[in-house]
Amino acid sequence: MATAVVAATVLFVGTPHGGRIPGWWVGPLLQLVLLGILIAQDPGRIDHRSPTLHRLTVALLVIMTTGTVLSVIVLAVDILVAVKGVTATALLGRGAAIWVENVIVFSLWYWQLDRGGPAERAAGIPVPPSFAFPENATPELAPAGWRPAYPDYLYLAYTNATAFSPTDTLPVRRWAKLTMMIQSTLSLVIAILVIARAINVLPG
Repeated sequence: MATAVVAATVLFVGTPHGGRIPGWWVGPLLQLVLLGILIAQDPGRIDHRSPTLHRLTVALLVIMTTGTVLSVIVLAVDILVAVKGVTATALLGRGAAIWVENVIVFSLWYWQLDRGGPAERAAGIPVPPSFAFPENATPELAPAGWRPAYPDYLYLAYTNATAFSPTDTLPVRRWAKLTMMIQSTLSLVIAILVIARAINVLPG
């Protein structure tokens, strides 16, 4: 989880800055500060059941989600209005980076909210699942005591962003269905904007 947050932050900071709104660096800075607090409070595996840690994690995800949504809006404006001084390379680079951030951010939401969160899953608390993973349907093919870890949610977010719909993992609760719908919508908008811009910059 920490690696995913750092990767998303580095990706956001490393993409071309042309066209960004002033003060864009505040979000990444807050992300790293909150991540540092979370690691200090619960080093190693995130299995400490604490309302404070849960709220800090949700705050981190809200900041990351807000940054992603704002990035999509700014990218749409820059492409549709053709803002002067913003190159095609910068727009395409930002579009690709935002798509990856979209996958990471929603994978973290799925990881944080499914079955009460990672600490609840680690403690074996009997909370109803929000997703039906293939391992649930075919337990004979899964290791004994299998439970989803962050890579499983990353794969879920990636397939949802590329197929714009569930693939092998199905949402079984309303919040999961609505969250996957929002992610698919953002992914589709980003793909349409990037493809449209790429067609425009291709030589005739």
